[in-house]
Amino acid sequence: MPKHILFTIENSVAQITLNRPEVFNSMHHAMRMELLEALETCKNDPAIRAVYLTGAGRAFCAGEDLQEVTDPNGPSLTEIISTGYNPIVVAIRELEKPVVCAVNGVAAGAGANIALACDITVAAESASFTQAFSKIGLIPDSGGTWTLPRLVGLQRATALMLLSGKISATEAADMGMIWQAIPDHEFPDDSLRIAETLAQMPTKGLGLTKRALNRSFANDFTAQLAVEDELQTVAGQTHDYREGVAAFLEKRKPVFKGA
Repeated sequence: MPKHILFTIENSVAQITLNRPEVFNSMHHAMRMELLEALETCKNDPAIRAVYLTGAGRAFCAGEDLQEVTDPNGPSLTEIISTGYNPIVVAIRELEKPVVCAVNGVAAGAGANIALACDITVAAESASFTQAFSKIGLIPDSGGTWTLPRLVGLQRATALMLLSGKISATEAADMGMIWQAIPDHEFPDDSLRIAETLAQMPTKGLGLTKRALNRSFANDFTAQLAVEDELQTVAGQTHDYREGVAAFLEKRKPVFKGA
């Protein structure tokens, strides 16, 4: 049983909760490994059709646990990144199921960039984001230097990273960093409802859409058209495509299986 995350499956949604609230869910080796294992389960379990990632307590994730990096017997920064944070954000991006991140409080450093690696990121209005790295002489990691400029543009990303200022969830939504800021009293139910809605959709097609989006960043327009052709052919062979067309013609609600 994991000690540093909570993991449950309900209504075809895997709920992963970072669970070190006493240190604002800052990450150390054991927590990173538990999160990676949970993401691997999400990948391999066909009963899981969407993922909901959030934090316990007042924070989503404050980033790296500095007690770990200052421990003379602890892992190096290189090891922490190469065996922990990089595999986590790769697992999120390569998981061909929708990943909803519900930022319930502060998201700082690697915690912010893990949140931004997810497919749909929402935040409680009281939550905040900060890159934080420059305050201790480091550079943004966990994919942040790739993800953030693509979300908000180079000027905003540079300022957010160099100045390490804190921005509110509403500001993050307004600049396109996240999808939506949700009033605190509505946040738990509304954010989970997004994942539950996605889990009942044709999730095979959603996964293929995610694959196409991932590939688009390395392609020119003509190459991406070829990707769309390739993946649309795959989507057109799924049960959910046949069910969606049949339901439309029969004027009934479709029942998708994610296959």
